[in-house]
Amino acid sequence: MIAAILSATLELALTAAPWLLLGLAAAGLVKAFLPEVALQRWLGGTGLAPTARAAIAGAPLPLCSCGAIPTALALHRGGAGRGPTTAFLIGTPGVGVDSVAISYALLGPLMTVARVAGAVVTAIATGLLVGRTRAPAAHADNTRTSQDCCTAASCDGGGSPSATAPGPWTRLLEGQRYAFGDVLDDIRLWLVIGLFVAGALLALVPPAALAEYGSGLPAMLLLAVIGIPMYLCATAATPIAVALLAAGVSPGAVLVFLLAAPITSLATLGVFRRELGNAALSLYLLGIGASTVALGLALDAGLGMSGLSPAITPGKATEWIPPTVEWVALAVLVVLALHPLRWRLPAHA
Repeated sequence: MIAAILSATLELALTAAPWLLLGLAAAGLVKAFLPEVALQRWLGGTGLAPTARAAIAGAPLPLCSCGAIPTALALHRGGAGRGPTTAFLIGTPGVGVDSVAISYALLGPLMTVARVAGAVVTAIATGLLVGRTRAPAAHADNTRTSQDCCTAASCDGGGSPSATAPGPWTRLLEGQRYAFGDVLDDIRLWLVIGLFVAGALLALVPPAALAEYGSGLPAMLLLAVIGIPMYLCATAATPIAVALLAAGVSPGAVLVFLLAAPITSLATLGVFRRELGNAALSLYLLGIGASTVALGLALDAGLGMSGLSPAITPGKATEWIPPTVEWVALAVLVVLALHPLRWRLPAHA
């Protein structure tokens, strides 16, 4: 049993590693080149417009839930509102260009449209809920704003500008140093815990075993409860969805699984709680659970009235990332996460 859990955890870690590296690199680029004023203008506040913008902007990105964490943290600490940050964190892993292609090939156009629309709706609805919360004092103190980060290298308005603004290469290095230093330090513990628990879930409760629960509200609630802490990338969840449909699970219940499993994980929940607080986490879970189940019920009702059914293609989608790349990415992450072995980017070029 222990061997099965460790094997499943290692497999998940290998799957997540390349995307996590990509997410950290993206976080560094956001920190380096996306002005905080622009972030506050486009993604600040709690209204529908910035939340929808964040959900739609994140949807095409091919990042899993672990890979979306560092980018979302960089956005939030750069001035994005709590609602838009949440919408980005949900919309990004919920669907991507890679998972859309596989969904169309294996699940057909109907389920593909339902999946894309469902991910965006879930992101916006949950973002609006979380956007109603306020940062606790402890979390507010830990959130670095442009005022906190105004240094001698760059200071606009109200202060003395530096003689020489940092060049692009310096900003790039400092951004990557921030992402692979501060952000990785903040998330590494919860990533390890989350991947281990997800591996235990996959080893002890194989997703294919859920087919016996059939359809209806109880099945959807069960799939949501199991899917939320489980770590599955959107691409990897697609062939499991095909197996569930082939076994007789209703399309609505399968949609709940397709949405709940990829958009969050225990690792995401831990980091989310640390960054935004308990109240935001409660609304985050409520929003995901209620939205996915409501969308599943709506899909089943719509299909029942229209007489349509999804056209599935049984089979298993293969991972297109070579195993060698996954192993190298995991090794790099382990090295970067260990302080004695971490690379040192220069503070100034």
